[in-house]
Amino acid sequence: MSKKKTGHPFGKVGVLFGGRSAEREVSIMSGNGVLKALKSHGVDAHLFDTRERSLAELAAEKFDRVFIALHGRYGEDGTLQGALEQLGIPYTGPGVMASAIAMDKVMTKRIWQSMGLPTPRFLVLDAHEASREELRQVPDVLGLPLMLKAPHEGSTIGIAKVAGYSDMSEGFALCAKYDEVVLAEEFIRGRELTVPVLGAGRSARPLPIVEIRAPEGNYDYQHKYFTDDTKYLVPAPLDAALTERIQALAVQAYKAIGCEGWARVDFMLRDTDNEPFLLEINTSPGMTGHSLVPMAAKANGVSYEDLCLEILASAALDLAPTADWKPL
Repeated sequence: MSKKKTGHPFGKVGVLFGGRSAEREVSIMSGNGVLKALKSHGVDAHLFDTRERSLAELAAEKFDRVFIALHGRYGEDGTLQGALEQLGIPYTGPGVMASAIAMDKVMTKRIWQSMGLPTPRFLVLDAHEASREELRQVPDVLGLPLMLKAPHEGSTIGIAKVAGYSDMSEGFALCAKYDEVVLAEEFIRGRELTVPVLGAGRSARPLPIVEIRAPEGNYDYQHKYFTDDTKYLVPAPLDAALTERIQALAVQAYKAIGCEGWARVDFMLRDTDNEPFLLEINTSPGMTGHSLVPMAAKANGVSYEDLCLEILASAALDLAPTADWKPL
């Protein structure tokens, strides 16, 4: 069901940030950036840390809409979106269902597979009960190297590259600390790409493709947010036909799980044949000084400040309040 748009003006705006996921540090950077951008446009915007303050306090603030600058659990996974639906506060990004699905890399891949969209082969391992024998068999199925991931984490937290059989146990233990299951995924050797998508339904549109070239191909937490060693090519140096194909695939992947508002779709482009593979989708992408969505928007001539305003303008609810509904 499409989210019902609310009218102008924006009124009092909350920037929800911080939170209690493993990505709190990044969220604080995103939230402060968004706040500054909105204020530069004259928006009556206020920070609200969802770890430090309660839902009762959120209701008491009487925000007319909120910009979700939270990343990870309790902010990007549908739980907060559900609370905002109950409170009747329009919010940025996808709704409850799409947020919950996108936060689970396994469910996302299953939906993409069911629709014939390309994603690397994978296995799902129980974080508590997988035996040594099961772990030993994973490389036989998926080949080496392979990736192990905590399905509900982001920002490269809870992820390990397995180069040989001897690495399986250590990599599995690392990922199992973060989740109830561990996603084992075929490794696609090639170029790392990402495509932001804005809008909903037929109006959903891709921004320019960003190619990420990290030192030794290691796009980890440090290289994402705290160094200038990673190179970003925007738009990615791809021929027109391949660019169009990848952007179209990003929009398909976005719509497949019911996204609207904005999100970012991550790919690997296999080096042997230029075939793109969907990795995951982020429904509340980073908005830091190193973040990818603002880079892509800038390549389209859209400033960080204007991008934040456009995203805020898309704030909505999944369900329109009933006639007798009154805010708390």
